[in-house]
Amino acid sequence: MADTRIADIRITPIAFYDPPLLNNAGCHQPFALRSIIEVETEDGVIGLGESYGNSMTIDGVRAVAEACRGLDVTDLNGLWARINATLTDQVDGYNTGAGRLVLRVGGAIEVAMWDAFGKATGRRVVDLLGGQVRDAVPFSAYLFYKFGQHQHESGPDVWGEVLTPEQLVDEARRMVDLHGFKALKLKAGVLEPEAEIAGLRALRDAFPDAPLRIDPNGGWTVETTLKLLPQLDGLVEYLEDPTVGLEGNARVQAATDTPLATNMYVVHPSHLPPNMAQDAFRVILSDHHYWGGLQASRELARVCEIWGLGLSMHSNSHLGISLAAMAHLAAATPNLTYDCDSHSPWQTDEVIEGGKLPFRGGKVTLPEGPGLGVTLDRSELARLHQNYLDCGFTERDDATEMKKYQPDWEFARPKF
Repeated sequence: MADTRIADIRITPIAFYDPPLLNNAGCHQPFALRSIIEVETEDGVIGLGESYGNSMTIDGVRAVAEACRGLDVTDLNGLWARINATLTDQVDGYNTGAGRLVLRVGGAIEVAMWDAFGKATGRRVVDLLGGQVRDAVPFSAYLFYKFGQHQHESGPDVWGEVLTPEQLVDEARRMVDLHGFKALKLKAGVLEPEAEIAGLRALRDAFPDAPLRIDPNGGWTVETTLKLLPQLDGLVEYLEDPTVGLEGNARVQAATDTPLATNMYVVHPSHLPPNMAQDAFRVILSDHHYWGGLQASRELARVCEIWGLGLSMHSNSHLGISLAAMAHLAAATPNLTYDCDSHSPWQTDEVIEGGKLPFRGGKVTLPEGPGLGVTLDRSELARLHQNYLDCGFTERDDATEMKKYQPDWEFARPKF
């Protein structure tokens, strides 16, 4: 019988190229930060996870690694007990923010435990999560306004500048032609709201049948959002985080039949009861990286099903281990209501063998093999870790990056 007790947990911070994508918080830095987690069993099976690359997440995983030695990879209750005890006792401030860091550290390790168990037993993670309910997982084209190049680059990146409706449509056409996406999502809160609505209308003209969605990242005031609702009703399938907080968004939701979605203000189990009481958001964009892993995300899906909430998936800049985990989770979630988000088309680096997981017809098919079905490319892991050591970034800071282009720019939420 396989020995599935944990012998070691390793975390390797990495940095990979990211284009100058714009959002309400500023501009993406030239390198996105992530971390690769390896859970190795006593039998030498290695399970993989991928998470944030900021210093608190890295330090948090390292802090609990020793406490998890000897734990069976199936003992998720034991994982959470050790994480809560270790972070609470040893690291001041780790449990601030409604336990957000605890969930992020636990989620990072938990995914790798699922992968290790699957590899040790010859079963796929999707089957361990309850069974596959869809052959392939649909994703949306994630559209961004962007600068033509990072300041240190000698020429524009392959996507070029995107700041006008015409450029936005060109970006969407290329994204759809490359990957076959059916739904289109616009990251907003960057330009004046009327300019972004003009971009949506241009997308509707170019893609008359595509479901559209817009995400201002809390960048609009309640008053601005209410004023824009007549233009958005019937144009978008959902409106994501238009303004700040549960109360403000509840005021917006009360004024429209268009569902509001969130990945900003319902990001912890404790946020669910007040959200439902206020009817602020009717679509939850889950993210196993901060909800506490795959089991917690399945529990969230069940809550959404019980309460009649829509469900999809949020994304941040990520590589193939995260995409594989998202795909396994989505494939095992019956009530996935909307196409998922993914930054993957923007990423050119990869850390798994065989290169990037492909989108075909806008969907990802689960990789073959047990666990998540992916393995580390050790040479790429070493290269991307060296990027981390060389790039000079240890935290994501879109605001500081934005000031390199526009020195008088100031972050504000809401801004418009």
